[in-house]
Amino acid sequence: MSRTAPHLVVALAYDRLCTFEFGCVTELFALERPELDVAWYRFAVCAAERGPLRAAGGVTVSAPYTLAMLDRAQTIVIPGWRDADERPPEALLRKLRAAHARGARLCSICSGVFVLAAAGVLDGKRVTTHWRYAEALQERYPQLQVEADALYIDEGQVLTSAGSAAGIDMLLHLVRRDHGGEVANRVAQRLVVPPHREGGQAQFVPRPMPRDESSPLARLMDWVRANPRLEHSVASLAARAAMSPRTLQRQFLDATGMGPYEWVVRERVSVARDLLEARPTLSMERVAELAGFGSEESLRRHFRRIALTTPAAYREQFARGARRTGLSRRQAR
Repeated sequence: MSRTAPHLVVALAYDRLCTFEFGCVTELFALERPELDVAWYRFAVCAAERGPLRAAGGVTVSAPYTLAMLDRAQTIVIPGWRDADERPPEALLRKLRAAHARGARLCSICSGVFVLAAAGVLDGKRVTTHWRYAEALQERYPQLQVEADALYIDEGQVLTSAGSAAGIDMLLHLVRRDHGGEVANRVAQRLVVPPHREGGQAQFVPRPMPRDESSPLARLMDWVRANPRLEHSVASLAARAAMSPRTLQRQFLDATGMGPYEWVVRERVSVARDLLEARPTLSMERVAELAGFGSEESLRRHFRRIALTTPAAYREQFARGARRTGLSRRQAR
């Protein structure tokens, strides 16, 4: 990047603005950073529509620029969107298409992906969003490849990130792309955040539960949670619930969206998470045993597949926070 021509980043403001996501963009690009020996970004905010813009938290935002600023932007960030079911203004969509056509970089945080999708600039690309919106995004835009577990996805000219704080991960990644790892690490240090987080949203998605907590399936799930170390098979679980294996499979699928074996594995991963957080000196062999995996290799394989990180990396990240606050992940829910 040229040291004599700072890169222009423009953030979109709109009525019912998502203040956290907008604040992340402002914190990354609007602050002066004289400690860095680089030409830092120019930053501007443009309004998606006329009039005072209300924002979450009861504040009102007055953006200094109109959508015309998007014509000059080299990077455009959409910090969320007020309603995933509301189509953005056509004037905004036209500006985004034009910016994409001339090579500007387009980024979204959380529900902001719906704005880029409506503009048609994500067709055929891998994208992500908050896990709560992933299914709706895929159904509405089947031409997209929605990866619900990713914290952010870089497709070159377009980047999308998951919910809220994952926007910081994506924005630090942009700094890393533009200025290198050392500069990105120093920016992260000033923000007091990790320069790069391992894993994905799978770490934070709540576990599925049946709607009827008094049903045989709910009682069976509670029993499995209390006995993760026992061997569980579809046949043994069906016998305990007094139903056929086929019925058990169907009821698990209806209640959780997955089969009983996959559900048991995910519950064991959840047990392992709690152990990694609450007992930082416990050996991995013992964690695997108590969680019902039987071996360290099985623990690592399933943990990596489901949590998108290693048990050791998870312990390093989350146990440190639990020690500071005195809370386990389960207590913090």
